[in-house]
Amino acid sequence: MATNPYAKYQNSKILTASPAELTLMLYDGAIKFGNIAIAGMQEKDIQKAHTNIVKVQRIITEFRSSLDRSYAVAQDFDNVYVYLLERLLQANIKKDPEIMEEVVGHLRTMRETWVEVMKKSKGGV
Repeated sequence: MATNPYAKYQNSKILTASPAELTLMLYDGAIKFGNIAIAGMQEKDIQKAHTNIVKVQRIITEFRSSLDRSYAVAQDFDNVYVYLLERLLQANIKKDPEIMEEVVGHLRTMRETWVEVMKKSKGGV
C-alpha cells in the first residue's frame, strides 16, 4: 500500500512537536478551518461551512479541556473560549460570515500572542 508522503511528514511533525508547538498547530488549524467555513458560507455550501465550524469548535473545546486551572489566568482564557464557542454556534445557525470573521480575528490575535510567548520562553526572557 502506497503512503502519502505529505501525510507521513505531517504525522511525524505532530509526533515530534513540543506541547507549545502543538498548541500553535491547533491555532493554525482553527484559523484554517475558520477560513474554509467562511468560504463555504460565501459559496452557499452549507455542509462545508458546518463541517469546518465544527472542527473549530472541537479545537476550542480541546483548548478549554487542557487549561491548567491552578492558574488564575485560566479562567480568563476559559471565558474567551466560551465566548468563541457561543459565536461559532451563532455563525453556524445563521451561516453568517461576519461572525466567522470575528472568531477568526480573535484566533489570529491569540495565535500571535502564543508565538510571542514561545519566543520569550525560548529566549529565557
